Amino acid sequence: MTAGPICRNAAATSAKSRIVAVGAIAVAGSLLLTGCGDQTNDKKDSGDKVVSAPLSDELPSDIRNQGVIKVGSDIAYPPVEFKDKGGKTVGIDPDIADALGKQLGVRFEFDNGTFDTLLGGLRSKRYDIAMSAMTDTKNRQEGIDEETGKKVGTGVDFVDYFTAGVSIYTKKGDDQGIKTWADLCGKKIVVQRGTVSHDMAKAESKKCKGGKKISIESFDNDQQAQTRLRSGGADAGSSDFPVAAYAVKTSGGGKDFQLVGDQVEAAPYGIAIAKNNPELRDAIKNALAAIIANGQYEKIIKKWGVDAGAVKEAKINGGK
Repeated sequence: MTAGPICRNAAATSAKSRIVAVGAIAVAGSLLLTGCGDQTNDKKDSGDKVVSAPLSDELPSDIRNQGVIKVGSDIAYPPVEFKDKGGKTVGIDPDIADALGKQLGVRFEFDNGTFDTLLGGLRSKRYDIAMSAMTDTKNRQEGIDEETGKKVGTGVDFVDYFTAGVSIYTKKGDDQGIKTWADLCGKKIVVQRGTVSHDMAKAESKKCKGGKKISIESFDNDQQAQTRLRSGGADAGSSDFPVAAYAVKTSGGGKDFQLVGDQVEAAPYGIAIAKNNPELRDAIKNALAAIIANGQYEKIIKKWGVDAGAVKEAKINGGK
């Protein structure tokens, strides 16, 4: 949700992750911290179909005819995607999806699910795409499990639309000397299950010496991890930099958490699409290129205060 940037999956500390060196995130409005494990369908109140849709003919005919692209997303990862006080799905991803929909003449309908189930939902055709601060990695492209190295599926294609990575944060005023991932040896970290942060914690723990492994507690969503840290149940937390920075800025009015140490190397977020659906993949890529060219993409990125994570062009499978 390496929600996490805004990143959600990498193999090890040395691997590309979802962090970007962006400044403090200035997001207008308040944050409603809600869980995302209910698997409820979020029917967006989108109004009429777009009249002017220059790229409509590029969509697969079945999607064009139904007028909807079903999106699997972990809708508890602010500011990437989350529910506002009125229960509406908002954030960077929904705003970009709306702009893409205007180019394609369809509505993007976000369906709420836990992050580690999204690619399975894509394979089972529950979703047409997965859009949820998901890091584009070679392993995901090839269907390789990050931890075991074994092939578990056919893999997916990604249309890359943002650049981000992960950060470590602690309770404010209590960093316990944590500056790097190596400093977590012998300590407890909370993360969202299936994310880059989760993978990095497991990889770093294997490097710890003297039996001082990292104790890792994983949760369905990032808000649950934050709650655990806030209550004193862990020493640190980790998530995508934009998400961590947003939590630092908003939780407890900015009094709960602080970022510690440096961010890791950035990697792309991608919109995941099944390998056997190149027509949809290319249509979304071209729609992204269109909103980059017409300035709509830049407006969305600036709205959420994450300018440094903006991409300059639409790419397919740019992750490493």
